[in-house]
Amino acid sequence: MTQTDKPVPRKAAGLNAGRRLSTKILLLTILFVMIAEVLIFVPSVANFRMTWLAGKVNTASAAAVLVASDAELELPLKAQDDVLMATGAMAIALRLGERSRFIRLSEEVPPIHDQVNVAEFSPISAIRDAFDTMLFGGDRYLRVYGPIGDSDNSIELVLPDAPLRAAMLIYARNVAILSLIISLITATLVFMAINRIAIRPIRRMTRSMLTFSMAPESPDAIIAPSARNDELGIAERELAAMQGQLQETLKSQKRLADLGLAVSKINHDMRNILASAQLMSDRLSAVSDPAVQRFAPKLVRTLDRAVSYSENVLSYGRAGEAAPTRRRVKLAPIVADVEELLGIDPASGIEFSAAIPDDFELDADSEQLFRVMMNLCRNAVEAMRADKDPATVKRLSVSAARMGTTVLIGIEDTGPGLPAKARENLFSAFKGSARAGGTGLGLAIAHELVRAHGGTLELRDDRAVGAHFEIRLPDAPVSLEHERRRRTRDASGASA
Repeated sequence: MTQTDKPVPRKAAGLNAGRRLSTKILLLTILFVMIAEVLIFVPSVANFRMTWLAGKVNTASAAAVLVASDAELELPLKAQDDVLMATGAMAIALRLGERSRFIRLSEEVPPIHDQVNVAEFSPISAIRDAFDTMLFGGDRYLRVYGPIGDSDNSIELVLPDAPLRAAMLIYARNVAILSLIISLITATLVFMAINRIAIRPIRRMTRSMLTFSMAPESPDAIIAPSARNDELGIAERELAAMQGQLQETLKSQKRLADLGLAVSKINHDMRNILASAQLMSDRLSAVSDPAVQRFAPKLVRTLDRAVSYSENVLSYGRAGEAAPTRRRVKLAPIVADVEELLGIDPASGIEFSAAIPDDFELDADSEQLFRVMMNLCRNAVEAMRADKDPATVKRLSVSAARMGTTVLIGIEDTGPGLPAKARENLFSAFKGSARAGGTGLGLAIAHELVRAHGGTLELRDDRAVGAHFEIRLPDAPVSLEHERRRRTRDASGASA
């Protein structure tokens, strides 16, 4: 793909500005700051109301000090009018102990709607009264009282709440404007920080995913993770690792598809060749030579298996193996076929050991079980054949045992064992090969066939040298009488 042919990444899911994550964060930040400002405004407006009323009481108290010092002193009318004008009160009364004295009284006192003690009040009642004044006030009158300094004397005022309400509304307007300005500034700063810390990396990962979805085979489509060590840095590294693994998987799938295509092209010709070989083997079986008569059936059986493999070679990559046809079979003849078809050269020094009783039976598909054991034994033989040291012990051992209703089949060798890479990708096609140039299909197919039987295939770690594979297959219970006879026969053979 050339530089000009690179796909253009789609926009972030076609989102408009109002639906982007950054816009939502900005609006939510403004909203939350406004809510915080409202929560601050509620007690502050109540405090403003109490402070405003306390200021009126203090103003009247300044004039009341002279009167409180001399009981016979009478303020001039001009001074009384000034006090009323400064406080905006309809009436001012001074309480000296048990006596009450009016400093100034207007012509008539209107009905009192509420009484306010500026020295003692609860926050809840102050908030309630503040909103009551703002929402429903304007034509009411309040009786406001409080102590004069630290003395036992007190002063009372009768005030209209219209000036108070007007001052509270101006205060609320100023707080609202200031809150909006603070919200915008705070939201902008928070948004810039979040955009730099989170939104940009998220947008970068989104672009990488969109690019990767359009061209997963391109090496440039994998995100280059940053060095940050927070959650987003971990997400970038995990995304890069996931994209790399997916690329490798796609490459393996492509190789597998190419392999299937190549095999499908030669499959027809291969079947024709094998069919011709079958015809020649049939004619060969008519020859009276004893050696020919001894090898001809094995040759025919081998060719039949080759034809069957050729017809089903695409099943692994296309639809998996066929379900096993389980029968009651003897294990010893299957192991003997495996040994014979391995064609171990005596000069190689490889010893094949099979400790399988002739009457050992199990429920299995004989053909699929043969393929499993053939794959495992062939791998072991090829691993040991690569060792040219004549002093090295090269032994392939096959054993079988029964544990309750489970059959255990062990395949052990004294070879070099499996390398670390093969152990990490055990039973994975194209990854779990134990030798250079291998595909790993043998172990993958064996694992699939054993699982189709409801069993397990695992590599045991109980050998310091070589490899030990163990096959576990569920089996029908063996009668006690049959097991007793087998043990008696084994004991008799051992004593003989």
